[in-house]
Amino acid sequence: MEQRVNIEQALPEAWKATYGLSIAANRSSLTPIQRHLIMIRVSQINSCAFCINMHTKEALQLGETQQRIFLVSAWKETTLFTDEEKAILALAEEVTLIHQNGVSDNTYQGTAKFFSEKEIGEIIMMTIAINAWNRIAVSTHKPIVG
Repeated sequence: MEQRVNIEQALPEAWKATYGLSIAANRSSLTPIQRHLIMIRVSQINSCAFCINMHTKEALQLGETQQRIFLVSAWKETTLFTDEEKAILALAEEVTLIHQNGVSDNTYQGTAKFFSEKEIGEIIMMTIAINAWNRIAVSTHKPIVG
């Protein structure tokens, strides 16, 4: 696949703003593993090979297990994820696929069982940030590094 426009070079202000969103989202109270579960799952939904590659490597470096990474796309079918992680993944999926049915009351209330309003906002913003990067990488054919 031939790489298309380089957004960072063509639109540096927009790139910096997107990067700023990511920095703010990463300053959340969510654990690094929780943040990476969001980034991996959302990137899987969006078929973003660049981001899946990057965030699975980072998750492994943080101590995430290969087995959990292999099964994150089937998180509903396993007991390897905590109830809190399942709530995060459910919300991240519905925000990513918002065009289908929005975010259901059931998912939102399920997330509210474990997380404060601030933390729910952090999950939503982390999801929005990785969705933005996925859309940049997929639409520009960003090549996988190493």
